[in-house]
Amino acid sequence: MTSIAVCPGSFDPVTLGHIDIISRGAAVFDKVIVAVLHNRNKQPLFSVEERLALLREATKHIENVEVDAFSGLLIDYMKTKKARTIIRGLRAVSDFEYEMQAASINKKLGPEIETFFMMTNNNYSYLSSSIVKEVAKYDADVSDIVPEVVAAALKKKFSG
Repeated sequence: MTSIAVCPGSFDPVTLGHIDIISRGAAVFDKVIVAVLHNRNKQPLFSVEERLALLREATKHIENVEVDAFSGLLIDYMKTKKARTIIRGLRAVSDFEYEMQAASINKKLGPEIETFFMMTNNNYSYLSSSIVKEVAKYDADVSDIVPEVVAAALKKKFSG
């Protein structure tokens, strides 16, 4: 039986911290689906289509990774993909409370679904998409915290 895990997020934009969690998850599971959440309540910098393209480029070196998008409940998406595990990265203790709540409601809605928490690599523990956007907005070099393709996309977004 193939083990399929979903790594959900907004990925606006994808960072090297995300890539680290995705890569490590891909070493544990047969297939990892990186699922971009289409959240109508947020105003993202990048469209869903742009985020999908950036993620595909940034993960093309990882054979068992698929990039997709979804809206609605994660548990419903998981069931359509026949996935049984959610991969979530934890940067700090502050992430844990929110992630614990999300894992608990997901367990209630889908008792067969497990959440797999991975501690982030210390090199990326300070990183968030919000911080990356804030720094990039002021034309700072972000090439050491995001994939090359994302650094170029950020430069383009903020140069106009």
